[in-house]
Amino acid sequence: MELQNQTALITGAGSGIGQATAILFAREGASVILAGRRADRLEAVVKEIEAEGGTARYVAADISDLDDVRRLAEEAAGVDILVNNAGIFPFASTADQTVEDFDRLFDTNVRGTYFLTAPLLQKMAARGSGSVVTVTTIADIEGMPNAGVYGGTKAALASLTRSWSTEFAGTGVRVNAVAPGNTKTDAVVDVLGEQELEEWARTGNPIGRIGRPSEIAEAILFLASSRSSFVTGVELAVDGGYTTRG
Repeated sequence: MELQNQTALITGAGSGIGQATAILFAREGASVILAGRRADRLEAVVKEIEAEGGTARYVAADISDLDDVRRLAEEAAGVDILVNNAGIFPFASTADQTVEDFDRLFDTNVRGTYFLTAPLLQKMAARGSGSVVTVTTIADIEGMPNAGVYGGTKAALASLTRSWSTEFAGTGVRVNAVAPGNTKTDAVVDVLGEQELEEWARTGNPIGRIGRPSEIAEAILFLASSRSSFVTGVELAVDGGYTTRG
């Protein structure tokens, strides 16, 4: 098993990519801590993992709330792996972007992630090992209409990934990111709609379909595990070839 005897914290673990990652990590031997806002969803994922013989627990926490972030960092202080997956993506045109959603996006996607990662990175460095994987988006690689602020938050995380990778390179800690393309999660379907997703899959993506959460989870596992021991500071696009179109 790739993650035997390791503990992993996964944020946004109640659904979608976070849920798929938690289940995969547990199958690979990790003891998993799930974090998210919805205790009922987290509890359901924990039960699913335990039914397969895995080990998991959850911490209900809102990444946009710094008190919750501090509490989560304390409860997960000994983790070997951190997966920063929690995030929101209310799309809006430049003309329609509200201050409230602008602040909410940066508070959740950037500020909360930063102040969770910073203390855990330092503890990993003190132990001499660790891996951080942050989920970004292809919208920070390619410009997308109505995704300027969302893409900006994820671009900030990509920049932090590169900075942290160099800052902690000599400590045994690796820091990477995964940039998913359109992935069929409940949240994406709610925002974009089933019909638009299918149209995008047919016309906008070289591979001819949208991604599955389990496929993104496999990329996260690669970067979290020792299989990528010589990889740090990378933002890996997992997008069915979307960003290769030139």
